[in-house]
Amino acid sequence: MEDRVQVSITGGVADVRMVRADKMNALDAAMFAALVDTADRLSREKEVRAVVLSGEGRAFCAGLDMGRFAAMKESGGDGIGGAQKRDLSIRTHGLCNHSQQAVWGWRQLPVPVIAAVHGVAFGGGFQVALGADMRFLAPDTRMSIMEIKWGLVPDMAGTPILASLVRDDVLRDLTYTGRIFSAQEALSYGLATRIVDDPRTAALEAAREIAGKSPDAIRAAKRMLNNLSGDPGPALLAESVEQMKLMGAPNQTEAVRANIEKRVPNFVD
Repeated sequence: MEDRVQVSITGGVADVRMVRADKMNALDAAMFAALVDTADRLSREKEVRAVVLSGEGRAFCAGLDMGRFAAMKESGGDGIGGAQKRDLSIRTHGLCNHSQQAVWGWRQLPVPVIAAVHGVAFGGGFQVALGADMRFLAPDTRMSIMEIKWGLVPDMAGTPILASLVRDDVLRDLTYTGRIFSAQEALSYGLATRIVDDPRTAALEAAREIAGKSPDAIRAAKRMLNNLSGDPGPALLAESVEQMKLMGAPNQTEAVRANIEKRVPNFVD
């Protein structure tokens, strides 16, 4: 796990770092597992009062590992990464499947989580940032709901979180187009909490301030605020159901091939 995510705890603050810097912290099976396991571990650490989640190197997280898409192209499209298509509707972690838990696990932590985001947060990487209570962005950060590029939909718990953060028409714009947007746009949409020159330093400072408050009151506040959005279960299941319909279908496979081959896709009706 430590080759993907590393954790240090000081003064009640858990400093969580994605450390796959050579791949811009892209999400492979090991990264998914490390994120899920880390959130689970921290949920049981009673001395933890706040968490900062960040990425080493040039980016917070570039999204799904490109190697998985390349493998799908070579495999003829029988599922992402060429693996047998999984039943994403199976709930492995309460309301979530395993991939969703890599995001929802941070939402479920009993203490506040701050994502310190720099470089890019694309696709699944953007959804990982959404799992945090707050997002501190560097001025040159770029973000995208990029799944549409690959003929897919966001299916890592992003949709119920996004629905609580942005206007419906903005969410549809970003989801349908997959366009890349700036930190300033993210702030205007409600997706960034602060824009700061050094997000990790600012996030650690804010986390230390939170850690100095009554832990009982902080945990009570998070429970209370998590209950404002209603039942996320139907939205989480809908993500999985819709994604399974798309994965490996002709148009989704064509989207992958066209992007890798750098050509205009030829979709069928």
